[in-house]
Amino acid sequence: MRMKTDPSGWSIRWSDELAERYRAEGHWRNDTLVDAARAAVAEDPARILLIEGDNKLSRGDAWAQALRLAGFFLESELKPGDVVAFQLPNWTESAILALATRMTGIVINPIPPIYRESELGYILADCGAKMIFVPQIFRKHDHTAMMEGLRAQLPVLQHIVTVRGSGALTWNEVLSAAPAKSLPDVDPAAVMMVMYTSGTTGKPKGVMHTHYGFDHRVRSMGEAWGIGPDDVVFMPSPVSHITGAFWAFDMPWVRGNRSVLIDVWAAEDGIRCIEENRCTVSGGATPFLQQLLDMARGKPGMLASLRLFFCGGTTVSPDLIRQASATFPNGLFFRAYGSTEMTCATLGISSRAETQYGAETDGAIRYPTEVCIVDPAGDAPIPDGEEGEILARGPGLFVGYLHAADNADNFEPDGFFRMGDLGCRVHGKYLVITGRKKDIIIRSGENISPKEVEDLLYNHPAVAEVAIVAMPSSVTGEKGCAFIIPRPGQSIDLAEIRRFLDGEGLARQKYPEHVVLVDDLPRVPSGKVKKDVLRLRARKIAEEQAA
Repeated sequence: MRMKTDPSGWSIRWSDELAERYRAEGHWRNDTLVDAARAAVAEDPARILLIEGDNKLSRGDAWAQALRLAGFFLESELKPGDVVAFQLPNWTESAILALATRMTGIVINPIPPIYRESELGYILADCGAKMIFVPQIFRKHDHTAMMEGLRAQLPVLQHIVTVRGSGALTWNEVLSAAPAKSLPDVDPAAVMMVMYTSGTTGKPKGVMHTHYGFDHRVRSMGEAWGIGPDDVVFMPSPVSHITGAFWAFDMPWVRGNRSVLIDVWAAEDGIRCIEENRCTVSGGATPFLQQLLDMARGKPGMLASLRLFFCGGTTVSPDLIRQASATFPNGLFFRAYGSTEMTCATLGISSRAETQYGAETDGAIRYPTEVCIVDPAGDAPIPDGEEGEILARGPGLFVGYLHAADNADNFEPDGFFRMGDLGCRVHGKYLVITGRKKDIIIRSGENISPKEVEDLLYNHPAVAEVAIVAMPSSVTGEKGCAFIIPRPGQSIDLAEIRRFLDGEGLARQKYPEHVVLVDDLPRVPSGKVKKDVLRLRARKIAEEQAA
């Protein structure tokens, strides 16, 4: 592997040997999403692409609006490789944005709507975004006002575009631009997305994906699960996450399905969406499936149209999958495994004959994705059935972090990426996740960096030392548990932590939800905190609370 400059100026990791193989075997295609969309519009422009409540967006309308948005980008003198960010809920406008950026070679930067000044200001400055699209008000938060407050510290930012509201520049005004008459040639080897993920170093890290890699994963999922024009996909996962982006931005164009979006999750509304639209496919983190099952208990006819549900993003209980399979005997329920960096490292199962493996494993490893299990201490490959660190590579792997220094400890010379998880290979081709090597909390499918929160809490006058670890949660999969050594004569509780972090402008989903005051923390001889011991203690606390 080597570092190289992509066609629009981004520094990426690259292997000529792997690129030649992926192209020769057809995993990387020179067609982009724009080619798929153009063909779909020519075939049936009136066909519905996306459904959001009463709003139905056809292929023809999506294409026309994307051309106007592309025209606005070109009028604004944006060029291939420039970054356009959005902080939108699951609204149809986000899919139009995604298509327009692909038309122009612009790099899209999705940002979760839950992020506040702390995360938002950092990400926009870090990737050099020149434009951002935000809602005016969403879930009682004024995003336009928040962005205006950040503007002074973002000299590169040219425009703040307000979607579904009023502001200095609005979505409707942007779409008044003339449609782009000609589009630049876009190289599929170029970066098309930078999506930030929480890392162990505290600050989010920009994950770069090319047109090649993103297209490959969409097609491989569609083929493995038989997604086609008869399918209606219900997608509760945020479009600012990799899973939601696949199913809202690409899959309807590539496989011909319709996708149904919901901007605020509630189980009752989710069931209504599925039943009213006769949805056949869905997926998301554990809480989504658990809440759907809770609502459907004792109602065998509910969700009868659902044929497939993939579950991942956090710890998935085998019993949850078994329960779902028993409740809906016509459906295929399974665990799948991946990350923002290596999307869909496994693709679950593809038939009822594999139901057992859908519950007991995290899915099948399918070529051309390669998974290697190594000794966590020595990096030597270990036999099937033994626990080790998971390494993966394939045509869907990202092409590196935005800052090359972040790549150093995460890649092997042959291109394998360290997933940060522990697991084992069983039954020849299935992967089982057994633990986590990286210090990450996954709450409702959202990656949370404990260090990011710890760094802020160290500024509190009552905190001498703090260590935050994952605690099991029946509602969100995991939540943060803060072990705090208070300063002499001081104390702190959850209410004070929330008040303090509110003032720091941190997303509330990242706040610890349990606090334990301690005299000391377990440490290795060098003084480093033994978070594995704290995770075990947090697990015991959760078990005692549930008893």
